[in-house]
Amino acid sequence: MPVRLPRLSRAAVCGGTHGNELSGVYLVREMLKPENRKEDGGPASLLMLLSNPRAVQQCTRYVDTDLNRCFTHATLNGPASEGAPYEIFRARELNNLLGPKGSRAAVDLICDLHNTTANMGLCFIAYSDCDWVCLHIFRHLQMPDTPMRFIHFDVSTKESYSLDSIGKHGFAMEIGPQPHGCIKSNIYTAMREGVQHMRDWVSCFNSGESNVSMAQLPVCRGFKTSKCFLSQDRDFCLLRPGEPLFQTFSGETVKYQGAEALYAFFINECAYYKKGIALSLARKRRVSVPSIRVQTDEEERASEQSFASEEEE
Repeated sequence: MPVRLPRLSRAAVCGGTHGNELSGVYLVREMLKPENRKEDGGPASLLMLLSNPRAVQQCTRYVDTDLNRCFTHATLNGPASEGAPYEIFRARELNNLLGPKGSRAAVDLICDLHNTTANMGLCFIAYSDCDWVCLHIFRHLQMPDTPMRFIHFDVSTKESYSLDSIGKHGFAMEIGPQPHGCIKSNIYTAMREGVQHMRDWVSCFNSGESNVSMAQLPVCRGFKTSKCFLSQDRDFCLLRPGEPLFQTFSGETVKYQGAEALYAFFINECAYYKKGIALSLARKRRVSVPSIRVQTDEEERASEQSFASEEEE
């Protein structure tokens, strides 16, 4: 039997969380034009916004601090002094607009648009490997000319730090390689098609016309980073113990010393250079995704009453 889930009535597509990642910035600007605001049977309310307008204006990753690390429960709810970074106040504004995080009032789905300088193709990045909505959207998005992966970071709801964590369902759509501060036509086109496929899937799901069938999907679970220099741009290739990993500035080859074969990604992401991070590592596994179907009105009312009871407790 399919898993019954509530209708996705409210969704948000966000660009410019990092102000120099321009595919999302220009895509949101295009989507905001009146001639592009079409009714397509998707979410009844689709909000499109530039997350960090000051950083977008300056074409920089952030103004004071990384906005995409400001959405933990502690940061959103703790005290903030008058001199706190701009992004702290902006994160709270976005939480009020799209959330509050973890509440019944939060939007149903957030898609946050990002670029990377790493050769990663199109990736979904999420905090859950059992969010059936995000996994089914990822499955629907499979595009023949674009490599695609689903990356799972196992972080609790309270500790999840990125904008997409505000929604009941959410993911970052990360596409590269693209240098920051510029825009490439093929990367922009892939992002535009990805967002349209997402909207098409939401339309299909909300219509309730058919089940969204079960599937087996590969998921990369990221779990650690490596701090070193000069790695090759071979994202998601299997890295085996003893294989060449880095080349030092003196020309020495440094081999991978790990105990198990892992998949490297975010290789040479330039935004991580100041942190001394050359790449991230992940294990790959398959996740069984059940078929899902939108709840009936009666089922949705019962679900809302149950959610309200849990909040009161």
